[in-house]
Amino acid sequence: MAEVKQFKLPDVGEGLTEADIVSWKVKLGDTVKVNDIIVEIETAKSLVELPCPYAGTVAELLVGEGETVAVGTPIIAVSSGAGAPREDLVPSPPEDAAVEPGLIGGPAPGGRTSVLVGYGPKTTEAKRRPRKGRAVPGEPAPAAAQQNLQTAFGAAETQSPEVTVEDAEPAIPAITRDDSDAPGAAPARVLAKPPVRKLAKDLGVDLSEVTPTGPGGVVTRSDIEAHANGSATRTVGRPSDESETRVPVKGVRKMTAQAMVSSAFTAPHVTEWITVDVTRTMSFVRRLRRHRDFRDVRISPLLVVAKAVCLAARRTPEVNATWDESAQEIVLKHYVNLGIAAATPRGLVVPNIKDADGLSLRELAVALVELVRVAREGKTQPAEMSGGTFTITNVGVFGVDSGTPILNPGETGIIAFGAVRKQPWVVRGRIRPRDVTTLALSFDHRVVDGAQGSRFLADVAAILEDPAAALLF
Repeated sequence: MAEVKQFKLPDVGEGLTEADIVSWKVKLGDTVKVNDIIVEIETAKSLVELPCPYAGTVAELLVGEGETVAVGTPIIAVSSGAGAPREDLVPSPPEDAAVEPGLIGGPAPGGRTSVLVGYGPKTTEAKRRPRKGRAVPGEPAPAAAQQNLQTAFGAAETQSPEVTVEDAEPAIPAITRDDSDAPGAAPARVLAKPPVRKLAKDLGVDLSEVTPTGPGGVVTRSDIEAHANGSATRTVGRPSDESETRVPVKGVRKMTAQAMVSSAFTAPHVTEWITVDVTRTMSFVRRLRRHRDFRDVRISPLLVVAKAVCLAARRTPEVNATWDESAQEIVLKHYVNLGIAAATPRGLVVPNIKDADGLSLRELAVALVELVRVAREGKTQPAEMSGGTFTITNVGVFGVDSGTPILNPGETGIIAFGAVRKQPWVVRGRIRPRDVTTLALSFDHRVVDGAQGSRFLADVAAILEDPAAALLF
């Protein structure tokens, strides 16, 4: 006898309590093996692909795309028996009462068993979804439902009494938009699956205003996203034609917002600035790009900043520390897990390079390239964003001179690296065009005092002004 096992959403990283279902990689009836990727989820920290812990046939997808579910919630059912039914489409009648002829589960003319209306031989490629819409009295059923209805009754004359799951699939549920607040307006019928409806609700999109592109006039996920990106949501009930777009705050963006608020109002921030002539650093970067050991690695000024931070932290370990509130202690770290703030379509993430202070210059360059690549692909894992000790935010890539960065929670220091620009600079008494940038260091004043912060920032600046100064550390 087939055994149906439910896979519950696991905690994929450090106490996370919920995740969003981004996309299913399998569908009803698919055969899966252990460790096959079945779903992609978005947590508060990253996108994660979940493997299946069971082998068998997909019996049911218990949650739809776009839904937010708590850890421990069953998300998929897998049948371990060959040919096991995916769902009991013909429910058994209660033991203490018989079902009247013609009703669902009861006898039908000719000795057959009545089945759910709308179920019959497969006539559509639609996936099974719970029916949440309601029919409108006096209106004809949608074309897909009528076709399935006719097929179900027509098949009763030629098929055997048994209706198997492999031959049955429901029509796409009709979604009725409730326009009861509009006097005299007839309800408009929109075809869309439940996850698509939820996405429309989250984005504030009226389904009736979306142009469907799916088969049979079905509104798809891409239709919703295209509509949301192409036009603003009309604000109802206001005297003017003011328009606005609502973006749901979830996943990485939600976690970032919470972390920044917590950091800004728990750690007393101090920010110091310094403007640096980095002409020699830019010349050093160009020489590295031509060096035989670095020809296959992307080299940028950020590499020199990263190395300078690691070296300067040796002389001022307080910037690479943590404030332990419960123990009222300062925890000095004897390693540098260097975080690099990366802007992604899903929001800001800060993966870190473990033990960056122990890497050679080439190893650090390779690690930076890999970190940025994985972040841009949205594949950064929670473990890669935990345990950071110091952060660099490279605002210069956006053409910004600098800023006042907020500490990554749990860390004591963060440095902003601004844009490198040609500017007039006094060199040995004469004005020369030089490559100039601005560094801004924010630190937790409970751990780092002004003298320590200033010394660290001056050390970083000294290395950028003359990379040969790194030999002094």
